[in-house]
Amino acid sequence: MKRFMKWMTESFAPRLEAFTNNIWVASIQEAIMVAIPMIFIGSIITLISILQNFFPGMPDLTPITTFSFGLLGLFIAFLTPYTVMEKRERHKIKLLAGMSGVSLFVMLLNPVLGEDGTIKFVLERFGPSGMITALLVGVFVALVMNVCNKFSFFKKGSSLPEFIMDWFDFLVPIALILTTGWLLVYQLHFDIFALIVNAFEPINAMGQSLTGFVLFNFIGVVLYSFGVSPWVMTPIWYAIWIPAIEENAALVAAGQAPVNINTFETFFSGWLGIGGMGATLPLVVWFLLARSKKLKSVGKATLIPSLFNINEPVVYGAPIAFNPLLMVPMWINGLVTPIIVYLALDMGWVRIPSQIFQLWYTPIGLSTYIMSGFNGLVLLAVVLAIVFAVWFPFFKLYDAQELKVEREN
Repeated sequence: MKRFMKWMTESFAPRLEAFTNNIWVASIQEAIMVAIPMIFIGSIITLISILQNFFPGMPDLTPITTFSFGLLGLFIAFLTPYTVMEKRERHKIKLLAGMSGVSLFVMLLNPVLGEDGTIKFVLERFGPSGMITALLVGVFVALVMNVCNKFSFFKKGSSLPEFIMDWFDFLVPIALILTTGWLLVYQLHFDIFALIVNAFEPINAMGQSLTGFVLFNFIGVVLYSFGVSPWVMTPIWYAIWIPAIEENAALVAAGQAPVNINTFETFFSGWLGIGGMGATLPLVVWFLLARSKKLKSVGKATLIPSLFNINEPVVYGAPIAFNPLLMVPMWINGLVTPIIVYLALDMGWVRIPSQIFQLWYTPIGLSTYIMSGFNGLVLLAVVLAIVFAVWFPFFKLYDAQELKVEREN
């Protein structure tokens, strides 16, 4: 265990940190995080729509979701190249990079141009199902802009005003970007959107399997236990989660059953993120019953944040991170609970979430009921019992250890 801990702290963690601090990775993460309020809007509409069960005369608020969450791909296509240019301090070109991303993304959606001047889009392509396409478009645009930024038609010391030189220099990357889209869509007649979706289908299928579901949770938990925020997984998680919940919602709207288990809603609004990544709320409750003054104080200080699924205070304050005595039960829960949840949903014992609900700070029992009703609460009770039981013996050992230190001092 000591050798493993040494490797993780001295080799793996620094390399992972260097990877996540890479401009391209960090830009994708930031682009997604900036767009999250548009996802929240859809979640709030889901919450409000519950009232329609009691007040049937309420107006339909679906268009608000359609033109916020439903345009997620469009937002990402703008934000990704914009953020890369901002991090590279190419401030003159960052807005043009974002606009070029939108232009190329819309072109690759393969709209139908009518002879009467009309243009027809498949609306769902603008949303979560277009997220992968938007990310790839954003990275491509940023690459072109970054390379072409070194080129200029004009020599240093030119008498022309700087803004005029910039206009002409910016023409080259924009022309390259849009010509690429034109060649692919209008000359080679590729449906790039469909090609990308089909190419990522095996990855999506893996993510929706039991193995993928368990790995999604376990990798995040392991990273967190070594002090690395699980949000470094954001680009991978959201690339699977967002299209999955959109498909579930569409299936239910068409009168069919939802099929995608691996969604944000299952993780953080349903059964796994009990108090935050790693299901740490039960540990906080055990801390309240500790004999150690330190652990009791940690429990009191972290209870309220944990109820709202904010667990950085307990992960770094107990600490769980880099503490083998608490890392091990966190890993056990990270493996056991997703297996139980997946099987319960896959066998139809509990309804698979089919509504957008990404208000992660909603207390877990309330959000679980909104997602899956009474059966969801029964499953939550089972998961809670297991998590409490797993944490308990390790908590007792840690409590005794801390109590001994306190008495010696």
